[in-house]
Amino acid sequence: MTTVTELPAGFAEKVLSAQSTFRSVMDAIARPGSIRRITSAAGTPSAMMPGTAAIALTLFDHDTPIWLDSRMSSMPDVGNWLKFHTSAPVVADSSIAGFALVGDPKNLPALDRFAFGSGEYPDRSTTLILQVESLTDGPTVELQGPGIDGAVILRASIQPHDLFERLAVNATLFPCGIDVVLVHDDCIVAIPRTTRLVRRG
Repeated sequence: MTTVTELPAGFAEKVLSAQSTFRSVMDAIARPGSIRRITSAAGTPSAMMPGTAAIALTLFDHDTPIWLDSRMSSMPDVGNWLKFHTSAPVVADSSIAGFALVGDPKNLPALDRFAFGSGEYPDRSTTLILQVESLTDGPTVELQGPGIDGAVILRASIQPHDLFERLAVNATLFPCGIDVVLVHDDCIVAIPRTTRLVRRG
């Protein structure tokens, strides 16, 4: 059993680090497909990348239901760390989650398992945080949409391989839909629901 004293630390400078991380996340959302580095250091559970931990410490709170995939949930220190540092409830029902932390995206459940929001409350949807192998080396995907001047090219090693095909459902659901943040180490790429994706080559 993991005790509080054995849990990894959170931010060393809580307010400044949260502000810096928030700016990085907002900048990534405003410029889909661009790689942004999170400079705020935080202690991390073994299954969680530094970027994921920083986002959790910044955006999660007691009103934010969190769903963990099988890899994350199999590590007791992840749930304990989240509860201790963010007070966010960890839920078993992915359809009510505000955020989903995915350490094994190859086995990502079908997107209809998550919340898409409603016409009245489109913001009540799930944001997927997927830890990936690389954000600079992998199949080429072209992104278009708001915040992008023409098109931007993303090369990333992403699982599941059909993620972008799955996200095509967003075009039919707007303003509802799923938002995605890809994380590798301390770098992130945001793919909001307004972004259109085309796999190239």
